[in-house]
Amino acid sequence: MSAESRLPPGPAAIVDAAITSRRSIRAFLPDPVPRAQIEEILRVAARAPSGTNTQPWKVHVLTGAALRALSAQIHAILADPQRLALCKDEYSYYPEKWVEPYLARRRKVGWDLYGLLGIGRADKDRIQAQQARNFDFFDAPVGLIFSIDRVMAQGSWLDYGMFLQNLMVAARARGLDTCPQAAFIQFHELLRDRLGIGADHAIVCGMSLGYADMSRIENSLVTEREPLEHFVQFIDA
Repeated sequence: MSAESRLPPGPAAIVDAAITSRRSIRAFLPDPVPRAQIEEILRVAARAPSGTNTQPWKVHVLTGAALRALSAQIHAILADPQRLALCKDEYSYYPEKWVEPYLARRRKVGWDLYGLLGIGRADKDRIQAQQARNFDFFDAPVGLIFSIDRVMAQGSWLDYGMFLQNLMVAARARGLDTCPQAAFIQFHELLRDRLGIGADHAIVCGMSLGYADMSRIENSLVTEREPLEHFVQFIDA
């Protein structure tokens, strides 16, 4: 290893802390995030690898009146069953048929969250209200919408995931929090119209960015991770 490629002493703990303390935050403080800091985070995130350096990500940053207007438009659709029925997901994020162990994991995190909020399984109205908070970006001061050129194939979507992870870790390293949100893909037509995104681009997801409101009970949720022996195979012979 050349001297130039060596990291300074002790960075592993800093990087590990940013990764392991990242959580999907569902309640944010109204404190604004300076544009310069948003740009810095995105500049760091853009160091993500991509096949033949294609860099397939496009980011649309909403704050202030623009964010509130988008939220209001989505809530108007949510309140209109006929309009809502016309909104179909941009792509299949989840499998058509759930199998184990994925179904159990999905159910657990959902009921763990609702349990913290005191929402029962039969309380459909409160479940829907909590889900609708996605479209307020959970009160975060910054909303991000991500799109990708439809000409790009599956490998570029893998690259995109690395970009999103970079963004979330870079934000966490600066004391900020995030929540990646596939919920927005249902409103891809509205997003393209509102944000001036061409039909040649697909909506990948949204993301809330800001400072976590740790007084809110939902932000105490820490999801579980499987032990290594459940997903790692070492082959040495």
